[in-house]
Amino acid sequence: MTAVPGGAAGPPRLAATSPRHGEKAIFGLLAFCAFLSVAVTTAIVVSLLMPTIEFFGDVAITDFLFGTEFTPLFADGSFGVLPIVAGTFAVTFWALVVAVPVGIGSAIYLSEYASRRARSVLKPTLEVLAGIPTIAFGFFALTFITPLIQDVWPGFLGDKPGIFSALAAGIAVGIMIVPIIASISEDAMRAVPGGLREGAYALGATRMRVALRVVVPAALSGIVASVVLGISRAVGETMIVLIAAGATPNLTFNPVESIQAMTAFIGTTATGDVPTGGTKYNTIFAVGTLLFVITFLMNMIAIRLVRRFREVYE
Repeated sequence: MTAVPGGAAGPPRLAATSPRHGEKAIFGLLAFCAFLSVAVTTAIVVSLLMPTIEFFGDVAITDFLFGTEFTPLFADGSFGVLPIVAGTFAVTFWALVVAVPVGIGSAIYLSEYASRRARSVLKPTLEVLAGIPTIAFGFFALTFITPLIQDVWPGFLGDKPGIFSALAAGIAVGIMIVPIIASISEDAMRAVPGGLREGAYALGATRMRVALRVVVPAALSGIVASVVLGISRAVGETMIVLIAAGATPNLTFNPVESIQAMTAFIGTTATGDVPTGGTKYNTIFAVGTLLFVITFLMNMIAIRLVRRFREVYE
């Protein structure tokens, strides 16, 4: 309270009596961080855009987007990007087949079933997977997952998989993104108000019904966000697909065939002997721009889905 003439107490003063230079410095630092992230994104776009424009000066955009042969490093090369796009989505699909049920199932257990002691042990252990180098996952796929697939592959489905396959790479990528989906989904489920659970239990619902019919729908926006983030991570993965999936640009969705992903092409070509400045080298930037656009569209779809399924509780 502040004193006023006549001895009466006035309302408290909310304004600062002296300049708060520390708060201004923090505000400036946060604004700089936001500006820096925008500037970095803009620089990435510019660095990709200029060589891409040069590339499309030599190659028709329709041939690039709809061509079915991708041999850019040959003397008489073809620049149809569909085979490596198909390879990227094949790996991503098998990764989601592994990661979505395992990740969401883990999140439901940690949120609704595990005791506090079990959660304090299991969640950090699960998140350790996110810190394993991706090259380790690649060698794990090559030396363990691929032989396992070859051993259990049923003969009526055709020949056994070779050394490189989209399935082995997809399983390894799926294991890698399990912590992303599980951790974010579990946080979203834990944020669901306890009153919803208590109301369902009061009506006689079982724990399984509460988890599947109450908690999961209420946390759906966070679950969708975790899955889309996992998709973006899988699409952009390089080392696992480079080691386990091979380098053959096949336009196929056969899981046991060798394929080449977009990131794998960029990684092998950028570190090879291709001279800079030519059409072959600029192919790297054209593929990178397409990959950037695909990831951007996925993020936009994720934002729309999160807004569509968001639940607001008073």
